[in-house]
Amino acid sequence: MRFHFALTLQALWTGICQAAMQHYPAAWGHYDVCKSQIYSDEGLTWDYMACQPEAADMTQYLKVTLDPSNITCGDPPETYCALENPYMCNNECDATTEELAHPPELMFDIEGRNPTTFWQSTSWKKYPKALLVNITLSWNKTIELTDDIVLTFESGRPEQMVLEKSLDYGRTWQPYQFYATDCLDAFTMEPKTVQDLTQHTLLDIICTEDYSRGYVWKYDKTVRFEIKDRFALFAGPRLHNMASLYGQLDTTKNLRDFFTITDLRIRLLRPATGATMVDENNLSRYFYAVSDIKVQGRCKCNLHANSCVYDKEKLSCECEHNSTGPDCGRCKKSYQGRAWSAGSYLPIPKGTANICIANNIGPVKCNCNPFGSVSDRCNGTGFCICKEGTTGPKCQQCLPGYLWDDGCKSRVCDNELLRCQNGGVCVNNVRCSCTSDYTGLLCENPRCKSELGGCGGPDSGQAPLTPPSPHRLLLLLLLGSALLREASCWPALL
Repeated sequence: MRFHFALTLQALWTGICQAAMQHYPAAWGHYDVCKSQIYSDEGLTWDYMACQPEAADMTQYLKVTLDPSNITCGDPPETYCALENPYMCNNECDATTEELAHPPELMFDIEGRNPTTFWQSTSWKKYPKALLVNITLSWNKTIELTDDIVLTFESGRPEQMVLEKSLDYGRTWQPYQFYATDCLDAFTMEPKTVQDLTQHTLLDIICTEDYSRGYVWKYDKTVRFEIKDRFALFAGPRLHNMASLYGQLDTTKNLRDFFTITDLRIRLLRPATGATMVDENNLSRYFYAVSDIKVQGRCKCNLHANSCVYDKEKLSCECEHNSTGPDCGRCKKSYQGRAWSAGSYLPIPKGTANICIANNIGPVKCNCNPFGSVSDRCNGTGFCICKEGTTGPKCQQCLPGYLWDDGCKSRVCDNELLRCQNGGVCVNNVRCSCTSDYTGLLCENPRCKSELGGCGGPDSGQAPLTPPSPHRLLLLLLLGSALLREASCWPALL
């Protein structure tokens, strides 16, 4: 009894686990393999797939720049007061003492230390002149964002801030999102949240008030730029339908570029004040302090590489598919048989590699199928030229509506909707085998139709259908009555 109960529990647990796994389908994969060896009709060969590097913490590869360059606290040493308590002024910043210094690299060190490490600006000593700081993160490489950008402030969150991106290594900048306690007042923009966006407005630049509230709020240290919430507009709330997102990224360049960067810039425009009025008698309460910045992403390799190396302070893709360049954005010199193209996420799960093919001087032998192709030699771009109804790399497959019979031939019959008529038999769906009296594609025509004189002619082998003469009718009637009289005598004879 216990044994059967244990088996029942095991089966139930297995079912629950399988059901749970269905919530996170792995069918769309991670595109972490660029090629694999397979056996084909031609022996061992390569099967190429779209591939990309794994997502990683990209802050370990960046260069940070501050503007103004002397905005970091500690030179000269300075004492700060707590924003929530103007009389608590025991925080000292001194660039010459390691324990009291707050350099910018502390925005990217390992979190969890006690006390917390952070970068800190000088205080708002020049009020009412604005306390403006630009924090620029540069990778010298195109990066694809895969998760939310998260800033953690050790001080109160800024009352006004802009997050900007560059796609051309900092030459030009576009806003990603505006942040303010009052969007109308700060940027003349109506306040919105990412939940207000739709598939059609996903690329809109919004101003949000969600991350600029006062210091008294419980979760008031982080500021986000929501990447995954934007992904979810196509892939669903738990990113189940990644095929939909990948399809959009494949076909919509503006969408793909929206999540691609070479640089990020954080523009701090007004520090937290915790009140409507600035306390001009204690300006050491107002400053910026950032303890952590998270940027999750991957090298952009145009789906032609599954790894990215960091060498000599520079990221570069380890290109496959006969491609080359920092982003695998061109074909190698000897592999320009067709124009370079980025890989494609579709069809799920392997995608399409769009490999660069070797240069060809005239047609070369490609083992094209002799029945399905025009020639056994490739065309100028390295592909077999297929006959009508035929497809596949070697012209060895049939399009819908065609069947293979030493080449692809159009479907003629199927014994269901397309039946052979007049006793004909469907042979391999490509022809009807007719009886001797009928012909035609579906045995629909009497064979005598094509003979001299038609179906009523003397040479047709079929008697003409003519009505009987009156004399013949009279003879048949007399013969029938005689037979009836003779039959009436049979009982007497018995």
